[in-house]
Amino acid sequence: MARQYNHFCNVIRVQFILKVTTCPKENPIQMSKFSTPDLSDAAPDAQAIELPFFNYGAKKQFGGSAVTIKCHEDNSLVKQCVAEPGEGRVIVVDGSGSMRRSLLGDMLAEQAAGNGWAGLIINGAIRDVDEIATIELGVQALGTCPVKTEKLGMGQRDVAVFLGGVKISTGDHVYADNNGVLVSTEALL
Repeated sequence: MARQYNHFCNVIRVQFILKVTTCPKENPIQMSKFSTPDLSDAAPDAQAIELPFFNYGAKKQFGGSAVTIKCHEDNSLVKQCVAEPGEGRVIVVDGSGSMRRSLLGDMLAEQAAGNGWAGLIINGAIRDVDEIATIELGVQALGTCPVKTEKLGMGQRDVAVFLGGVKISTGDHVYADNNGVLVSTEALL
């Protein structure tokens, strides 16, 4: 039994050494290869959004500076936002958790990817999920709905939103993967 335990410790030690030697000193977790559990362990002040998001985009890990939108069953502001240069940022949409209308479809997702957005986190529904799965963009949402939104120009941009008990403001940093979404006032990567 002691021999197995020692072997187990050696394996852990080797994994730890490999992890330390493959990461640069100034940035222990690379943006292209991070996990939110590792980020949470390294930055205990980062907050996890307590909502059951699903990953829909081709990018399963994404993060960046947040741009916030608050809208309810109207994606006019999302459409305007994805048309702008994304510069690696993440659009955080508070759709009040509504599942009656889709706040993102394949055309807006394609435009977001083409304009350099890292991804979108949507407290609401999306559609065209088979197409979105092929787009090099991070997309997390609560679920799907085939019905499009009305375009009434309603909503607010760059306001504080509250998702799953976490306040998110434009300029905060968000990180998302299959484990969930973390929010930090400071860059973690």
